[in-house]
Amino acid sequence: MDLENGILRAVSEGFTTFVCGLNPGAEIWGAEIVVRLQLRNPNLHLIAAVPFPGFDGEWEEDWRGRYRLLLSRAEYVKVLEPGPSGEAYRKRDEWMAAHSARVLAVYAGQPGDTRSMIRCARLCRVPVILLSG
Repeated sequence: MDLENGILRAVSEGFTTFVCGLNPGAEIWGAEIVVRLQLRNPNLHLIAAVPFPGFDGEWEEDWRGRYRLLLSRAEYVKVLEPGPSGEAYRKRDEWMAAHSARVLAVYAGQPGDTRSMIRCARLCRVPVILLSG
């Protein structure tokens, strides 16, 4: 199942709030899908979970612009730590898992933020749906 179909399926099953960490790639793409779907369904909500202010500081300009637009469209932005650290990312994953009933993840098996989020969700007994890009 691809990302957009996974989100549409979640909506059809009654999910209306989407929590996103807004990393470049699938997380930003997913949040952009939710924002686009809000045009037809104003009952959809986007929440951004950001590990620290300036999280986008070293990204390419295209990703930075998309990230900042999504932050402006989010109904709520949760910032977990005052500065960059491994703890900030861990707290973000824990916060997202604690505030989710399901995790949609585009994951190809590599180490990184997605693997950490999946592990955290499973520890919190939150179902994880693996999607293709």
